[in-house]
Amino acid sequence: MPSRPTETHPIIGTLNEKPLHAALKTLLAKPSDNLEVEVKGYVVDILRDDLIIEIQTGSFSKIRKKLINLLDQHSVRLVYPIPRKKWIVKVEGDGETRISRRKSPRRGAVEDIFTELVSFPYLIKEKNFCIEVLLTQEEEFRKHEPNRAWRRKGWVTQERRLLEVVDRHLLCNPLDFAALLPESIQDEFTSTDLAHATNQRRRLAGQMAYCLREMEVIKVVGKRGRAYLYSRTTSL
Repeated sequence: MPSRPTETHPIIGTLNEKPLHAALKTLLAKPSDNLEVEVKGYVVDILRDDLIIEIQTGSFSKIRKKLINLLDQHSVRLVYPIPRKKWIVKVEGDGETRISRRKSPRRGAVEDIFTELVSFPYLIKEKNFCIEVLLTQEEEFRKHEPNRAWRRKGWVTQERRLLEVVDRHLLCNPLDFAALLPESIQDEFTSTDLAHATNQRRRLAGQMAYCLREMEVIKVVGKRGRAYLYSRTTSL
């Protein structure tokens, strides 16, 4: 088990809870669950007997130490939504009056989990840890704030709202992640080969290769030019 952090953490409740997080908690909770309860100095989203269900809609790096501490005595399922379809909604200063709504060309996939999983891929080898990926349809609300988000010409994301959960993937061990490697991948491959085989961006393929290597799903067997050459491990 990874070592326990020593610093203290503030208790955080639902004061600043965003709509997407609240909607997912409502969707996942059962009548007998305890919501927003304190466990080891942290407030957890859902406590179901010995199982802690944590919903994370942002960066995994922010919850790494929290998860490590909770895994010391509990089973933990980390729930992460990925928008398969997303609509961009621009609103007035009141945050509600709609100016426009358009569909984003970007389509999320379960492989997008690797973008965040680089924060702690080793936790997948813990027997009491699982990740549940929810593929969703969402609206992303943006409000204009001058001098911010210059790449978006001042349009700043305010919140995300759930429309529908269209698919679910429960990933609990390295074998589950090994199944995300496409059958078409060669016996030896680079991250560029992986990008082509999965039809994903090269950066994401590199993150996927890193995580799978940390999980001991794949291993480095050499180099092709300047790129690492990988192959599947046989020990799973």
